[in-house]
Amino acid sequence: MSPYEPEAEPNEGLVRLGKERFFRMLEDLATSIPVSTEPPNAKPQARSRKIVRVAGLRAGAMSATMALPPGPLGMLTVIPDLMKVWRIQQQMVADIASCFGKSAQLSRQMMVYCLFRHGAAMLVRDVVARVGERITVKQASLRVIQQTLRRIGIHVTQKTVGRSLSRWLPIIGPMLIGGYSLLDTRTVGKTAVDTFSRRIEMEYDGSGVRPA
Repeated sequence: MSPYEPEAEPNEGLVRLGKERFFRMLEDLATSIPVSTEPPNAKPQARSRKIVRVAGLRAGAMSATMALPPGPLGMLTVIPDLMKVWRIQQQMVADIASCFGKSAQLSRQMMVYCLFRHGAAMLVRDVVARVGERITVKQASLRVIQQTLRRIGIHVTQKTVGRSLSRWLPIIGPMLIGGYSLLDTRTVGKTAVDTFSRRIEMEYDGSGVRPA
């Protein structure tokens, strides 16, 4: 059995794209760290709110536009829409980390945590944990990250099935899809701001932690 093979039936868009290809795309996206040109800011909270607001509007407008084709044609845009929204969110997370002066702490584990904690908190506990007022980043192997992303991918695509039905509704459908992407991006942004405003520690040998 392929490590990327899901344990549940995916939706039609996932079938068309190909299950293995989808999970490889998700892995490549979530474990790559984009370059940020955002400089460290003396008031990172305020600057981060602006970054989140702009990213949310971009994601909402993009999703609404991609949802314009009605019916079966619109269903073909489900997975590309997810990927584009995630890339906007990924850049947003990188910019927020840079804004707080913590680009060096933005690891693959941190990216996965910021992107998916709000929708799959139990699934990211193997890579990052919040302990009191600090964030502990675990030394997860690539295989652990892959397995975590596979479970997240299944979880996310199953949740997407219900929302995808909105694409059959003219006018209202694109508005609903765009609104969801906007709110989802804002939630990811809040997670990133909360994460990088805290002390970040790295596990180093399983016996303790050290500041990141």
